[in-house]
Amino acid sequence: MSDWNQGIIDEFRATGGSVSNFGRGLVLLHHRGARTGIERVSPVAAIRESDDSWFVAASKGGAPENPAWFHNVLVHPDVEIETPDDGTVAVHAVRLTGAERDEAWGRFTAMSEGFRSYEAKTTRTIPVLRLTRRTAG
Repeated sequence: MSDWNQGIIDEFRATGGSVSNFGRGLVLLHHRGARTGIERVSPVAAIRESDDSWFVAASKGGAPENPAWFHNVLVHPDVEIETPDDGTVAVHAVRLTGAERDEAWGRFTAMSEGFRSYEAKTTRTIPVLRLTRRTAG
């Protein structure tokens, strides 16, 4: 993990979810390596859709490839997130497609100039996932 990511994770945990330059707009995504099964933690921008669901975008700053965490989550979709408001939440990830993806992505681009610039500098369609709270039982 990069020192930059670790710094964000440390600040998130120390402040209850408020991170410089990101406010309370991040979650910490706990995922397992697709091949290794090793648990990893990645800070990702999130938009709360409802009390029980969040959107996350695999933007990777507009890089030509998806972030590693995205592939991991597709292989192991039952993950956990640390949120500023709900603590640690067990969620299930689903990749959005078509109009549903476009609508969710539109929320990211409306929220931040950064997301609009990511879209402009990549040729890939940036994936969006819905993370839905898993219920016990």
